[in-house]
Amino acid sequence: MGEVAYRSHVSVERDNGPLRWATLPAEPEPIAFGVHGAVAEHYGVSPQDSPPHATTLDYVVASAAG
Repeated sequence: MGEVAYRSHVSVERDNGPLRWATLPAEPEPIAFGVHGAVAEHYGVSPQDSPPHATTLDYVVASAAG
């Protein structure tokens, strides 16, 4: 097996409720992850309790589609 070509260094910190902040390589600011729409409804989270943000699943789908 060859040498490792790339190792991603990512950190995630929970803020409040479902809100999390991810520090990603090459991004100058942390990225917000949360819940919105049907996902927020499923988990019983209202927009008043936690502002809507893209879910981690949204990012996975976007990365697979690209």
